Amino acid sequence: MENRLILVRHPIILDKLSRLRDKNCHSSEFRNLMSEISRYLAFEATQELETDSVEIETPLSKDSFQRVRNFPMVISILRAGNGMLDGVLSVLTGAQAGHIGIYRDKFINNTVEYYFRIPKDCEGKEAILLDPVIATADTIVAAVDRLKQYGIKKIYILTITVAQTGIEKLFHFHPDVSVFAVSIEEAIDKTGLLVPGIGDVGSRLYNN
Repeated sequence: MENRLILVRHPIILDKLSRLRDKNCHSSEFRNLMSEISRYLAFEATQELETDSVEIETPLSKDSFQRVRNFPMVISILRAGNGMLDGVLSVLTGAQAGHIGIYRDKFINNTVEYYFRIPKDCEGKEAILLDPVIATADTIVAAVDRLKQYGIKKIYILTITVAQTGIEKLFHFHPDVSVFAVSIEEAIDKTGLLVPGIGDVGSRLYNN
C-alpha cells in the first residue's frame, strides 16, 4: 500500500474528528464538522493539479498568475458521501458533481446499485470519490468498478475513517487508486460499523 493510503494527521483535523466521534454531537454540528474535514482532505488530494498561466489585471497592475487547468469530477456515494460533497465543492469550485447510489445487501451478500448519474464526457478524466467510512469496502470497490467502466483514468478517494481490512481489499481490486483518510480504526463490529468509528453516518447526518 506504499503511498496509496495517505493519512492526513493535521492537529485541526484530529480535533474535528474527535468532536465528530462524540455521540452527543448534534446533526447540525456533525454536518458542519464533516464539511470542514472534507475541505482539508480536498486540499491534500489536489496538490498536484496542473495549472496554466493566465494574464490577470489586479487593482494595481497586470501580470500572469496560475489557474487550475482541469478540475476533477466529484462523485458522492449516497447517502453518506453527501455529507462531504459541499465541503469539497467549496474548494474545487470549477468541478462537476455526480452521485452513485449503492449499498451492500447482507441478505444476498452483494452490492446493489439503485442510482447512477455522473457528468457526461467523463472518459479520460479524473474523479474524486467521496465516502466517509470504508469498512468492508464492498461499496467503494463496486463504485470504483463503475467509474472505470466509463473510462475515468485516475480516481482519488476521500474518506474519514477506514478499516485496515477494507483498505487491503480495496487495493487488492484497485491498486491504482489513491486514498486520503484521517484514521485507521481498530475493528468492525457485527453490524458492519467501525469501532471506535463515527457511527452510522447517514443517520447522524440527517437525524433519522
